[in-house]
This record gives sequence, C-alpha cells and structure tokens, in this order.
Amino acid sequence: MTADFLVIGAGVAGLSFAIRAARHGSVVVITKGEAYESNTAWAQGGIASVLSATERDQGDSVESHVADTLDAGAGLCREAAVRTIISEGEASIDDLVGYGVSFDKIGGHYQLGKEGGHSHRRILHARDTTGRELARALIETARMTPNLTLLEHHFAIDLITATKMGAVVDDRVLGAYVLETKTNEVKVFRSDRVVLAAGGCGKVYLYTTNPDSATGDGVALGWRAGASIANMEFIQFHPTCFYNPAATGPEARSFLVSEAVRGEGGILINSKGVDFTKKVDPRGSLAPRDIVARAIDQELKRSGAACVYLDVTHKPKGFMKERFPYIYETLLKFGLDCETQPIPVVPAAHYQCGGILTDVNGKTTVRGLYAIGEVGCTGLHGANRLASNSLLEGNVIARRALDEMLRRYPPGKHVPQPPAIPKWEHGDTAEPDELVVIYHNWDEIRRLMWDYVSIVRTDNRLRRATARLRNLKKEVREFYWGHRVNADILELRNLVAVAGLIVECATRRKESRGLHYTLDHPTSDERLCVDTIIRKF
Repeated sequence: MTADFLVIGAGVAGLSFAIRAARHGSVVVITKGEAYESNTAWAQGGIASVLSATERDQGDSVESHVADTLDAGAGLCREAAVRTIISEGEASIDDLVGYGVSFDKIGGHYQLGKEGGHSHRRILHARDTTGRELARALIETARMTPNLTLLEHHFAIDLITATKMGAVVDDRVLGAYVLETKTNEVKVFRSDRVVLAAGGCGKVYLYTTNPDSATGDGVALGWRAGASIANMEFIQFHPTCFYNPAATGPEARSFLVSEAVRGEGGILINSKGVDFTKKVDPRGSLAPRDIVARAIDQELKRSGAACVYLDVTHKPKGFMKERFPYIYETLLKFGLDCETQPIPVVPAAHYQCGGILTDVNGKTTVRGLYAIGEVGCTGLHGANRLASNSLLEGNVIARRALDEMLRRYPPGKHVPQPPAIPKWEHGDTAEPDELVVIYHNWDEIRRLMWDYVSIVRTDNRLRRATARLRNLKKEVREFYWGHRVNADILELRNLVAVAGLIVECATRRKESRGLHYTLDHPTSDERLCVDTIIRKF
C-alpha cells in the first residue's frame, strides 16, 4: 500500500497531522487497536494555552506560561522550543475548535482550569473527559476527510529504511512492515514521509494510568530504525491514581483522578488527616508532579500506609458531580462517594518526558521520519512535564511537522528510486506454543521496572535492572524469531526495548533532576544539565 504520508498512531498528534496533510496528498493512518484506544482519549485534565486578551486569565501571558514550563522542567527544557510551542498554542486551539471540539464555556467565554505548577488558570477542558472529546472530534473529522484512510487493527512491526534494504549512501525511511492483527497478514506500507505518533510507554511499569496499548511502540520503532533517543530516564508518575485493592478490571486498577481536582481545591492528606505536602513545598498539593509524587512516596515509606488521600469533602455539595462528573460517577461505581469520603490515591506511571530526539518541527535523525506527540522529545518538557502541556505539544508539533515536511519533501518531488522492498520474511512460521512465556516476561519487565526504576532509584537497583533486562531481551529475541508474530509478541518486543532505554538513560545520569531521583546522587549538578542522548549507529 502506497501513500504520500504514513502516520503510525491515531491520537491528537497523529490525527491532527493527518487531517491537515490530506490537503496535500494521500494519507494512511494506522493504529494497532480501535481508534479510541489512545492516551489522548484517556486524558482528563485538558490542554494548556494562553488565549487572546479577552479570554485569558487576568495577568496571564505567554511569558508566564513559558516561565512555569521552564520551572517545572528543572533546567533541562530547550527554551527556544518552549517559547515556540507555547506561542503557537492559540492557533492550535483554533484548529481543534474547527474540527468540532467543544470546550467548556461560561457566559460565552472559555471556562479555564488550573493545575499543579501553573501560576494562572489556562487549562481548556471539556468537563473531566477532555481527551475523549478531542478523540471524538478528530476521529469523526478524519473519517470524513478526503484522501485520508484510517486503518484500525494494523500494528507496525518495523520501519523500512534504505540502509536496511542495502543502500550505502542515501539512508532514508521507505515505509513500514505492518501486521493486520485480524487476519495475521503482514503487509508492506510504502511512503517517503513517515510520522511516528504512537504515544507513550506507561505499560512498562506495573502501575500506570495509561491504557493497555501504551507499550512504547513508537520509541522502539524509531530506535530500531536508527533514530537517536533522548531523556528516557524522565518518566512522570502521576500523584493521584485511585487506589483500589479490590480492583478486578483495567479501569479500576488504573483510574486517574485528574490533577484538575487539586487545581479546584483538592488537598492531599495522610491517614491522620494531615496535609503532608506543605512540609515539602509551599505550594503543597499544587506543586509540580515530580515534587508531589516524591512527597507521597516518602509519606508512604515513612508511615507504612498503603495509600494517601485526596480530600474534596470541604467543597460544596454537588461540586464534584457538576465539575468532574466522570470522576464522581466512576468512583461512585466503585463504592466511594468523594463528596463525603476522601479518595485513596497512590502515584502511577503516567507520561514519558523523553523519547525520539527531534527538533521543534518533529524531525528525527532519520531522513523522512518525524516523531510527534508523546513519542517525540522536542525539549518542551525537560526533566518534568508541566500539567496539560502534552496535548498542546502534540497539536502544535503536528502543524509544524507538516509545514517542515512540505518544505523538505513535498509530494511529487523527485526522490531517488528506492531499493526493491521484499515481502516480509521471518525466521519461523510456527504458532506461539507457550503463551505463558510471553505473559511471564511481560509481568517480570513491569515488576522489575516498578521495583528498581520508579520514583526513587539507586545505582544498585539500576544495575540489577540492567542485568535482568539483558537476559529478558535475549529470551524475547529468541521467541520473536522463533514464532509467527502476533500482537502480544510485538508488544513484548517493544516493551523490553523501551525498558532497556529507560534504564540506560537513568544509569548515565549521575545526579537527581526533575523526575529522575537517585539516593546515590541526591542533588542536581549543573555540569550534568544536558540531554541524555543514545545513538544506535
């Protein structure tokens, strides 16, 4: 299958790119599951942006948003990228509204929320299901857009590059091998312009707020194709994941209680009702996420408690039901009335701040390959993401990536004839005979990452993780080449690759900064305030 643009991933970044790109040529978007199974669709809080003077919070400005982002990023943000992305936020909001996204309004003006690390109200939202509203509007628009084909249940196995096909001089992306999971047929997708928008890697950890699809596919694809990787040690742990020890379903085990709840006055307390966060930071429950997550981790270890609590019982009756109906109803379904009972919460893996190294246009180190959204590392987030900057980044970089791609590789421009791309060949065609091996390795990766490479790290824990992952990579490689591929094997292969990248980046950073905190190097060292970059070739 040939297209001018091939997009891997159907979240806000991938679909925003695809809808605009379809004006300039044929676009194919592939996603390994249903289109709604993305991190975008699970986002609750909203999208941060400084709006026009008549809409913004009094005293807010682009400079203020930049300052908040730089502060949260703990010295590692690329300031030029931060300024570019934030200054283009309002234009990207106009795009989304044009696609039919309905943000909450009061009296004809946007109802703006506030979250941790933000000095002003600047979060546009659709109640507490903003991501679902974005996904709805974008998917509906994509399905109606001429020149755009959206293919669900298509799992990218590997990118095809000229080097892999035997070229010596002109290395560039040529397309991808893709598994159609419903038929188990492997297809060749041919394109000189490939966009990775496959989201994050939360499922590399035992406890996460992410959907089951977040297995680091985009980072692994880019890495195997030769793209450079940056800052994967910075994994953001969301402070308030609902703690439900009797959980039986995926929603109950990974249900996120949005940071916007703290922005509206929710307070973190321990089992004795004490606000322990004030001892750590004067902003208390509204400090940036790395600070709050470590404060909770410290409190749990000090007290031996299983969880802390998010208290909103002081808010007026009916407030939660009106402002956060999805959270209120979901908790009620699990037997908890948050208007009368504090919500038990624990931190959980939430967002990767690193990824495939790109410039502010999403361009990677591989010609013709772009990475946008959570899968890319533009430098916006630095060592810690400011809340609700992710949806902003995904939409802005989608716009910029298309503009850059049209300048460099306009459809119709002559490119050298690619080497012949052979059909998919694999080491063996045997069906997987012991699925228990896959499930065991999957579980072991997630447990060792949680135990050794989570909120607090040590050199010894990282060494243990490195040693075990070395064996796991060997086992997974043997299983991959010895059996016919399916979605489970592909996810496991990507999961172990990304786990290894996280551990390698964490091992290289001999300081504590932002989301990377190690007991062996507990302070920041300005001499080490540089990106951790891993190059394959």
